[in-house]
This record gives sequence, structure tokens and C-alpha cells, in this order.
Amino acid sequence: MEEITIWHNPRCSKSRDALNHLQEKKIALGVIKYLDAKLTKEDMKEVLQMLNMSARELMRTKEDIYKELNLKDENDEEKLIEAMINNPKLIERPIIIKDGRAVIARPLEKINELF
Repeated sequence: MEEITIWHNPRCSKSRDALNHLQEKKIALGVIKYLDAKLTKEDMKEVLQMLNMSARELMRTKEDIYKELNLKDENDEEKLIEAMINNPKLIERPIIIKDGRAVIARPLEKINELF
């Protein structure tokens, strides 16, 4: 059986849909509730590399905290990563990780890219 990890926010319908989709396929699944887990800088950098994205591309730019922290004008990748670690609401979701690759499951069909 394949091992997959999902960075999950139970309050997000897209995240719940992705989790249900994977569970219906009877896939062995690790669930990280990233709003509760204390992610590290290494975690973030690893996921960004797997997604082949910059920190800004992974950010939810419409969140109030994004505006409050004035991140629109921030260009330092390390500071953007730090902002996501300290404010995990900024992280786009859900992130599905499998075999050193990752996708943001929006739309849900993006999960298929991992299989």
C-alpha cells in the first residue's frame, strides 16, 4: 500500500474533499493538521521544493493576516517562509505529498498527478 501525507485543515471544504477522496481509495494516509502542528523551516522548504514553488506562490494572499503583515511588499523568501510558519493560515491547502512530490489539491483532480 502507498503512503501519502496530507497537510490538512479540517475547517476547509477543499481539504475535507481531498481527505475523503484519498480515504475512499483506501490509501495509507498520514494526516498533518498543519494549523496545529508546529512546522519547521525545513518542512516548508522541503514542501516548496516538492511543489516547485516559491513561498509567495504557496501563500493565501487574500487572508487578512497577509495584508496585516504587509507581505505583498516582502520579497525575502526566508521572511515569507517564516511568516507561513508563524501564521499557518497563510499556507494554501490541501497539500498532498507522495514519493518526494507534492501537489496542492485545488482542484481535487490535481491529486491524480501523483499517481
